[in-house]
Amino acid sequence: MKIHEYQGKELLEQYGVPVPNSIVAKTPEEAEQAAKDLGTDLTVVKAQIHAGGRGKGGGVKLAKSPAEARKIAEEMLGMRLVTHQTGAEGREVKTLLIEEGLPIDKEFYLGITLDRVSGRNVFMASAAGGMDIEKIAAETPELILKETIDPAVGFRPFQARKLAFGLGIPSELINQAAKFMLSLYNAFEKMDATIVEINPFLLTKDNRLIALDAKVNFDDNAMFRHKNYAELRDLNEEEPLEIEASKSDLSYIKLDGDIGCMVNGAGLAMATMDIIKLAGGEPANFLDVGGGASQERVEDAFRILLADQNVKAVLINIFGGIVRCDMVARGVVEAAKNLGVGIPIVARLAGTNVEEGKKVLHDSGVNIISADGMRGAAEKVVSAANATY
Repeated sequence: MKIHEYQGKELLEQYGVPVPNSIVAKTPEEAEQAAKDLGTDLTVVKAQIHAGGRGKGGGVKLAKSPAEARKIAEEMLGMRLVTHQTGAEGREVKTLLIEEGLPIDKEFYLGITLDRVSGRNVFMASAAGGMDIEKIAAETPELILKETIDPAVGFRPFQARKLAFGLGIPSELINQAAKFMLSLYNAFEKMDATIVEINPFLLTKDNRLIALDAKVNFDDNAMFRHKNYAELRDLNEEEPLEIEASKSDLSYIKLDGDIGCMVNGAGLAMATMDIIKLAGGEPANFLDVGGGASQERVEDAFRILLADQNVKAVLINIFGGIVRCDMVARGVVEAAKNLGVGIPIVARLAGTNVEEGKKVLHDSGVNIISADGMRGAAEKVVSAANATY
C-alpha cells in the first residue's frame, strides 16, 4: 500500500524523524492561507501523487509570497501531472503540500528496503541525493552505500555512523545524522514498511538534517496490525481494476501489454509472463487466482481480465494442485458465456482432474484454443492476439 508524501512525513515525525513545517491544501485559498501561516519568505508548493519525478514534471514549485502560492495552486490543482513513473496518462493533482522553504546546503539520499538476495533489510545511502536513484544505481552503483541489517540485532549505531561518514557529513554532525538514520529505521520496522525513501535527505546551511521528501510503502500482509492505516489509502491514485481485484482477494497488477494472463501461483504467473515475452508478446497483467480458488473467484478473475480494453487475447495457465482443473474450466466457461467474450482464449491445463477440465472446455461450445505445453500456449496466444489487429 502506497501513501502520499505528506502522510509519510506525518508518520515519520511521530518516530522522531525531523521534517519541514508544512500544511496540506486542497484549494488555492487554502494554499494561500497555508503560506501565510508558515510565515517564511519562501514556500514550496508540492503536488501530492503516488509517483516520483514530480519536480521535473512541474509538480514542485517555489513561491515567494502567499499570493504566488495561490497562483501556483490554481495552475497545479486539477492538472494531470506526467512523470517517468505515471505513464503518458499522468495523474490528476487533487492535493498539495505547502512547505517552508529551507536554506539548502547539500542533498543526500537514504532508503531502506528488503534485499531479496540476502533475505535481509538493507539501509542505503548516497551523496547523489535529489536525483533519479534508479538511474544512479544502474549507471554508477558505486555511489550507493549499503549496510545489510542482521534481524537478530537490528540496525546498529556503528552502521549509521559508517554511512554518515561515507556520505561526507561534517564530523560535528555525525551523531545527529546517526540519530536521524536510527529513527528512520525504527519507523521502518514499527510501521511494517516495505520501503522508506528520503530523497533528498537535506543538510541545511544552518546545520540541520531534515527529510525534505518521504516515500513510504506498507506491507499489505501486516495491515491487520495497523488498522488506522486504512484511512490513508487514496483510491484515486490506484488502478480501478486493481481495486476491483482486491475486493475478490485476487493478486492483480495491470501492465501495458495486450495479452491477458490468468494463472494460479505467483511463480507460475511470473514464468507465464516471461514466456509470453519470449514468444514475442506483451503481458497485459499479472493475475494470480491462488492455490485454492473457487469457481466464483475464477469467474471474477476472468471478468477483471476482460474489463481491460487493451486485452486482445487471454492465456489461461493452470496447474491443478489444490485447485482442480475442472473447477477452473467451469469458471472460465461460465464467465465467457456471461460476458459474451469475443476475443481468443488459449487454455493450458495440467495436474489434478486435467482430463475432466479439458472435457469441460471442449464440450462448452465456447471457442477456446487448447494447448499442452507452456511454450506452445504462449506461441498460440501471441499469434491469436496479433490476428485481432
